[in-house]
Amino acid sequence: MPKKRRRVKVGRIILGILILLLITAGSFTFYAYSALRPMGQGNIEKEFEIQEGESLSTVLEDLQKEDLIKNSTIASLYAKMSGHETHYAGTYLLKDNMSLQEILAYIADPSNIMAETIHFTIPEGTWAKEIAANLSQVMPYSQEEILQLWNDPAYIQELSKTYSFIDPSILDNEQLKVKLEGYLYPETYYLDKDMSLDAITRAFLDQFNIVYQENKEAFEQSGMSVEQVVTLASIIQFESGSVEDMKTISGVFHNRLQQNMKLESSVTVCYALYEDFKDASDCETRYDVDSPYNTYQVEGLPPGPILNPGKEAILAALSPEENDYLFFAADIHNVKSNPGKVYYSKTYEEHEQIVKDLKLVIE
Repeated sequence: MPKKRRRVKVGRIILGILILLLITAGSFTFYAYSALRPMGQGNIEKEFEIQEGESLSTVLEDLQKEDLIKNSTIASLYAKMSGHETHYAGTYLLKDNMSLQEILAYIADPSNIMAETIHFTIPEGTWAKEIAANLSQVMPYSQEEILQLWNDPAYIQELSKTYSFIDPSILDNEQLKVKLEGYLYPETYYLDKDMSLDAITRAFLDQFNIVYQENKEAFEQSGMSVEQVVTLASIIQFESGSVEDMKTISGVFHNRLQQNMKLESSVTVCYALYEDFKDASDCETRYDVDSPYNTYQVEGLPPGPILNPGKEAILAALSPEENDYLFFAADIHNVKSNPGKVYYSKTYEEHEQIVKDLKLVIE
């Protein structure tokens, strides 16, 4: 009997070990499988350089450091088992939605090595004419040539076949200073020196399209056209000193629009001045400038965006904070706060007192 019990105990131990091994193997298999999958959704792209003479293990370790693959050890095992051990020295543009297999195949093809590239950044809140001027400094196109294309009705019509957010009938408006203003998405781009102006423009629009597609339902439910959403977002971008203020400021503008009040945004005066804009103080003193962009003179939104807004400003325009505020003023002189805080009010009397307290210009 004792021997029988020992055999039972030994059997249970062996069974337990087998179960543990199966669980461990299953866990490893799942982890290994997940390590082969892409790290992201394609919203991030990175230049990745392979030095001459670098081993595959070093390349894979660098890929892991750049968050382009999950685990360099598993990647190395996969590369050996699948025969993907070839790579070439050079610089590659990799996206975070590429699987391990796709990355290994990509760096094994020398035709994917990038030509000499230019890093070109569009900061949030930049005017289209500024983007064109900056682009002309690094690419073989003049500012005038760039702006002419961005205002070409036939080109706008062609773009609309690819980008559903572009409505040629709305952009066919003589009041617009640059038809593609608002859609030249703020981001850092990697441009080949021989890249066509069309390809560059589409690179900018591709990034805007990512934000648009992610929030397409919100755009459609906003009760506004895409142009109107981007126009409001551009004003919010210019008015906001921080991301935290954007939704509250958006709430103020939505409230004013719903009550048929003029927006009376000084930043629209900046754009109304356009070629005559010299100093930020002009925006606070030139409320009488005759322009459809001057929201002290016209009701509702201006005819188009006044700059190129980022994602947070667009989301704020689509999803404003619910509040009762109708006015706001920023402490731009750091009278009461540093850095300058935005103060909100429900009545003009409250707003007027805040403006006095902050030593702002009163018209």
